[in-house]
Amino acid sequence: QVQLVESGGGLVQAGDSLRLSCAASGRTSSTYAMGWFRQAPGKEREFVAAISWSGGTAYYADSVKGRFTILADRAKNTVHLQMTSLKPEDTAVYYCAAKPYYQTPWTRRESYMYWGQGTQVTVSS
Repeated sequence: QVQLVESGGGLVQAGDSLRLSCAASGRTSSTYAMGWFRQAPGKEREFVAAISWSGGTAYYADSVKGRFTILADRAKNTVHLQMTSLKPEDTAVYYCAAKPYYQTPWTRRESYMYWGQGTQVTVSS
């Protein structure tokens, strides 16, 4: 089993920056990549970004490209999501997730085996 704990959410204004963190523990050696998803009220959970633990491969949703950066620290089993130029439409609960090597595509939530409890990000206008 792998446990994931997110932190760093909060209330910010449009244009501000925020950094989310996800700490992984347990059998982290069984995971190959980490992802961030988000879910706004009344909407489906959607892909935000993903990265391999080596940092060699990363994917971003078009809606966050150029504004969000995902970083992996294998030594600390921690993944960060650096968010800049935040917009009200970024408001959502953000979830961290972990996937094994063989699951694809990276953007599909069903590819991820472990999930955190989520952290709320609210961007006011």
